[in-house]
Amino acid sequence: MWTIIRAVIAVAQLTVRTVTAQVVDALRRRAADNRRSAEAEHHAIIHDALLAEEVTFVDRVREMRQRLTSSVDSAETIRADRDRDGP
Repeated sequence: MWTIIRAVIAVAQLTVRTVTAQVVDALRRRAADNRRSAEAEHHAIIHDALLAEEVTFVDRVREMRQRLTSSVDSAETIRADRDRDGP
């Protein structure tokens, strides 16, 4: 027996008004540089601005671990301190 699942995806339209010619030209150049249409560039800009920065907790932990990783072996430093102070 087969089950058919239908999904309805709501798609919204956005209208941006009063955009300067300088911004429009920059958008067109950026779209051309990325080999996309202006509409595809709009999508990419909005996505990058709003969704790409959603960083998960795991991503944050990985980044923190990377930043805090030291090339110094703390055991050597502790031994040197202990040996210096004597018994």
